[in-house]
Amino acid sequence: MQEFSLEYLRCIKCGGKLELQTLRRGSEIEEGFLFCKKCVLHFPVIGKVAILRDFAEYVSNRPRLGGDLLLSSNTMQMRSFVKKALSKAGKSFEDVSLIEKRWSGIYGNNRRSPFYSVMKKSLDSMPGGMALEHGCSIGIITEHLAKNHPIAFGIDRSYYAVLEAKKRTRKNLDYFVADSLEQPFGKVQFELVAGLNLFELIEPKVLLKSLARQVKKGGSLMLSDPYDYDRGTKSVREPLFADSVRDELIQLGFSISGKTRLPSRINWNLRLYDRAVLRYDVDLVIGKKLG
Repeated sequence: MQEFSLEYLRCIKCGGKLELQTLRRGSEIEEGFLFCKKCVLHFPVIGKVAILRDFAEYVSNRPRLGGDLLLSSNTMQMRSFVKKALSKAGKSFEDVSLIEKRWSGIYGNNRRSPFYSVMKKSLDSMPGGMALEHGCSIGIITEHLAKNHPIAFGIDRSYYAVLEAKKRTRKNLDYFVADSLEQPFGKVQFELVAGLNLFELIEPKVLLKSLARQVKKGGSLMLSDPYDYDRGTKSVREPLFADSVRDELIQLGFSISGKTRLPSRINWNLRLYDRAVLRYDVDLVIGKKLG
């Protein structure tokens, strides 16, 4: 974890500032705790990655990740913390860490996809300032943001993805394990907020309201999605599509950029392995928050 990040991070429960306890330091904080005195919550930093979630809850359906974190912990204090969380977790019949690890590899193999070039080109036309990407995965877009913005952050639910992203970090860039709806930055606002292909994972209306609050007046919100909601019991309750996403943004106080007023179909091919490719047509929406 980059030490400068402490200025912007907040407790996910009360929104208060966090304090840092360093257990192991190199060029970054390699191991330690972020903690909130008011809520008595501790968020571990393991392998340079801060996990801004209720840790026992987070590993409850990620037992394999919990074991990996235990093995990679360097200090007795951290190992004790991880063991205690795992003892509270109980048995889980679904280990999502296995899926998250697999998708980290898939995104890594698709790093040079033309889809990302289109997204980067769109971002280059936006003004500078602090930037944040939700669902950053392995950091393909967030890393690009850091080249044109003084500070860039990326958050994702997957520890494995964030760990991979941290391999390409810069001095003005940091990543965290966090949930997009728990506001790990409190009331901190950004000139640019991006959320690519997240509507199938988080209730779209709830997500839009959360992201909109993080954008400064005059700032930009960049969204993309293929609107792939057919996920059985895991489908969202209120899906949004091309027109309704734009309507929601307007109601939230945004104007839609001229280039994205009409729905688009940007090709995104994800190669899963040698014999399988997932093909999407993705819609891009860019909104500017009115003063």
